[in-house]
Amino acid sequence: MSRSKRPDVAEIRVPFRDVDMTGQMFLASYISYAESVLAGFWSSRPDVDDEPVYSPSKVSCFLHRPLHYDDPATFTAAVDKIGVRSIGFLILIDTGEERAAEVEIIWQAHTPEDQSPASLPEETRDWLYRFLN
Repeated sequence: MSRSKRPDVAEIRVPFRDVDMTGQMFLASYISYAESVLAGFWSSRPDVDDEPVYSPSKVSCFLHRPLHYDDPATFTAAVDKIGVRSIGFLILIDTGEERAAEVEIIWQAHTPEDQSPASLPEETRDWLYRFLN
C-alpha cells in the first residue's frame, strides 16, 4: 500500500493474495485496506490529554463493482458522522473514475479505566469537522 502526501489517501494495485478463485477481491480485503487507511488518517489527529480509547462498533462494505487482480484502487478516508460518543468514517474506494466500493466504520469512545462510554474531546471533534464529508 503506498501512501500519498495526504494522510487520508492510499493507493494499491490489487495483489494476487487478495483475490478469490473467480479473480474478484475478497470482501475482507476491502475492509482490511480501509482500516489501514483509517489508521494513517487517525494518526494525524492532534494530541489530546485524557483521550478516550476507541473501538469499532460497526463495519460494513458496499460493493459497486468488484475489484480484480492488478486493478489500481485509491482508498480515501472521510468523516461521515460525528456523534457525542461516536465517530462514523466512510472510506471510498475508487478505480480510475469509477467507484468500486465504500466501507463504513463506526467507532465508539470509551474511558480507558472501565470502558464506560465517553464523550469525544472537543479538540478531536474540532479536528474531525475539517474532514466531514
